[in-house]
Amino acid sequence: MAEPVIRVSVAAIAERAGSFLMVEEAIEAGRRVFNQPAGHLEPGETLVEGVCREVLEETAYRFEPAGLVGLYLYRNPESHITYLRVCFHGACVAHDPARPLDAEIVRAVWLTRAEVVGRSDRLRTPLVLRCLDDYLAGRRFPLAVIADLAGLP
Repeated sequence: MAEPVIRVSVAAIAERAGSFLMVEEAIEAGRRVFNQPAGHLEPGETLVEGVCREVLEETAYRFEPAGLVGLYLYRNPESHITYLRVCFHGACVAHDPARPLDAEIVRAVWLTRAEVVGRSDRLRTPLVLRCLDDYLAGRRFPLAVIADLAGLP
């Protein structure tokens, strides 16, 4: 039996005037879906470094995390890969519109919750709306709940 595959992903919720930073991305077979700026944690980086990198690479915004919205475990029914999503909330503090975005990103866009719901059939996973709704419900945890022990012997 194959070892189970578990991947850590980081995601960001950034709000501006009632809209949320989202990305439209092309996935398998060119299908376009919407997601928060998110991606896999890379070896050697902290969770905070990972989310800041992903937001910059996917949107050209510099993101400053203020806290966590939550931790989410999701098993993709098609690939059977389990994802642990660490969702942050924070602010976009600078934008470089000339910066190229990751190849699979079609565009970065600011959407209201209603606009996100209107695209429910095109959300990357159910985590997208769940994270947004948890944020809107006021779920917040301080960054201090993260203990990075990677450098310890």
